[in-house]
Amino acid sequence: MTKVVSVRFRDAGKEYRFDAGDLALKAGDHVIVENQKGKAFAYVTAPPHELFCECRKPLKKVIRIATEEDEEKQAENREREKRAYRVCKEKIKEQGLEMKLVSAEQVFSTKKIIFYFTADDRVDFRELVKELAAEFHTRIEMRQIGVRDETTMCGGIGICGRELCCCTFMTEFAPVSIKMAKAQNLSLNPGKISGTCGRLMCCLRNEAEAYEELNKTVPKMGEKVRTVDGATGTVTSLDVLRQRVKVLIEIDDDNKELQEFDAADLIFKPRGKKAPQNQDAGKPQDAGKPKEADKPKEAGKPKEAGKPKETGKPKETGKDPGSDKQKNPDKPARKRSRGKRNRRGGHRGSSTKSEAAKTREDA
Repeated sequence: MTKVVSVRFRDAGKEYRFDAGDLALKAGDHVIVENQKGKAFAYVTAPPHELFCECRKPLKKVIRIATEEDEEKQAENREREKRAYRVCKEKIKEQGLEMKLVSAEQVFSTKKIIFYFTADDRVDFRELVKELAAEFHTRIEMRQIGVRDETTMCGGIGICGRELCCCTFMTEFAPVSIKMAKAQNLSLNPGKISGTCGRLMCCLRNEAEAYEELNKTVPKMGEKVRTVDGATGTVTSLDVLRQRVKVLIEIDDDNKELQEFDAADLIFKPRGKKAPQNQDAGKPQDAGKPKEADKPKEAGKPKEAGKPKETGKPKETGKDPGSDKQKNPDKPARKRSRGKRNRRGGHRGSSTKSEAAKTREDA
């Protein structure tokens, strides 16, 4: 068994798991771990817990709990990040690059600075990297991110009045579709279902599964339904959470009345089930007539013994050189063309013409 601890490298973002070893850690502690960037300063998000299953790859161990020197070094790195952000933003403005700088990150070992930016198209920042490397005397890395990652780094307040989900508890971005908004009967106005980043709100996915299950137990808007009393009507309004349905009941040809029912008291076609393809499937079957499967199979006539196949004639192993080359004797022999070449390479009749030409020359 392995003691696993979850950590973050920033206040918000993805969580990573490390082997806690024998260290006594709790949520909120600062630790030093090793990742692909080298040694990094991390924050413990949850106390260690035992992992009973085996991981595909062995987990890296937590090096140590952060000391006072580590805390001071991390504070210095934060000050360097602020200065690097200001300098980089000025250089971007001087060179007129079409990119938006989001943040700067100073690696704990001070060997590299990472700049995060957003851009609509590809940006040629080779000259910018050269100037930044000459300014800070360290490795420079430019990393392009999306608008969702930008919002996670910058933070903000949502339309609900609370801090953004991606800045608090969300660790990964799950796909969100417009279908989820339709299932929850929300307004499809982009301004109401879009978040600070301009994309569909991540919270639409939180209740998507619950609405999918509840929608299966209520009829669709505009669907014809029948009540327990036998009255028929059209659905005009739905309350999915309360499972209440408003139906416009047809009393007479000219009189209609709006009534509210529980979804369980209505008879309608359930969602998600296809109608039988056979048109006679809904008709009651005659009880007196046995099904085709129940009918006794008629005793079939004994199969006739198969006639022995006619064995083909034995193949001729060889033919006389003078024998006819025709394979099928029933077919008439093909007529030979008059233009068949003779042994000398010419056509028939050409020899007589050549002899006549010779006699003329001799004459």
